[in-house]
Amino acid sequence: MKKIILLTIMAGLLITAPACHKETGKSNQAVEPAAKAQPAPDFSVIGLDGQELSLASLKGKVILVNFWATWCPPCRAEIPEFIEAYNELKDRGLEILGFSVDDLPEAELKTFVTRAKMNYPVALVGQDIVAAFKPGQYIPTSIFIDRTGRLRYKHVGQLAKKDLVRIFEELEKE
Repeated sequence: MKKIILLTIMAGLLITAPACHKETGKSNQAVEPAAKAQPAPDFSVIGLDGQELSLASLKGKVILVNFWATWCPPCRAEIPEFIEAYNELKDRGLEILGFSVDDLPEAELKTFVTRAKMNYPVALVGQDIVAAFKPGQYIPTSIFIDRTGRLRYKHVGQLAKKDLVRIFEELEKE
């Protein structure tokens, strides 16, 4: 059943977006003011390491949810900068979650994650998570959730480290 759901996701991505979104370093929208921000979807996924990741378990942190796939060049290009940012900011409250929309066995995704030396949690997600977050038709898409669990920023395309840090620091101050 999971394979059918993932095939449906992939088919939808391939039909609506034959290529990844290639823009880099552009702000897609301003950080949503706290007073106007919507609550983030209440999610719970199991990471490749077997640990549960949920909105409730990460409350108090600034969360970057990154929708990506191993076959997407801009997705792969942003991984080294995410690794650096996570090393620098995790002790200050940044949590990066890599939500893979790949259609491949979990073991293959684990191999990719290990080879890429990804130091942040990664989960293979299904249509339920995609539907809840509504990342749009392009990947990579990065969505920031503030410390109180509200959706504050969405970036479509490759997210540069300098922009990730800028958004984190803006949300960190609140």
